Amino acid sequence: MRIMGLDYGSKTMGVAVSDSLLLTAQGVEIIHRKQENKLRQTLARIEQLTKTYGIERIVLGFPKHLNNTIGERAVKSTELSELLRRRTGCEVILWDERLTSVEANRALTEAGVRREQRGKYVDMLAAVLILQNYLDYLNGSGGE
Repeated sequence: MRIMGLDYGSKTMGVAVSDSLLLTAQGVEIIHRKQENKLRQTLARIEQLTKTYGIERIVLGFPKHLNNTIGERAVKSTELSELLRRRTGCEVILWDERLTSVEANRALTEAGVRREQRGKYVDMLAAVLILQNYLDYLNGSGGE
């Protein structure tokens, strides 16, 4: 079994997948959309990736506010989770993603990636961080 991690942004979707041992997360790609609400091609690409990698579960970043309340982005993530379940047949886990984009930007800055180039990688790295946090949780709690 492998797990996919997704960072859902307004015009991009960062994608990461786990190894088969569920120990590490690797970035796969960033899916671009021209408009926020146009998800048909994005869902088709995710479906294709789930088949390619043998994905059985998807971990979707859930952007809660720092005070633990739920805003518009979290509502959109909840709606997307249902679309993903129907389209892929995979279980979808909503996972707290607070500060993952900040952490991704910090990691890219520390790695010496120039500001102009960071946008190309930040969503995929955020997806890696979301998935890795989930994998660490699974491994720390003795599995599922």
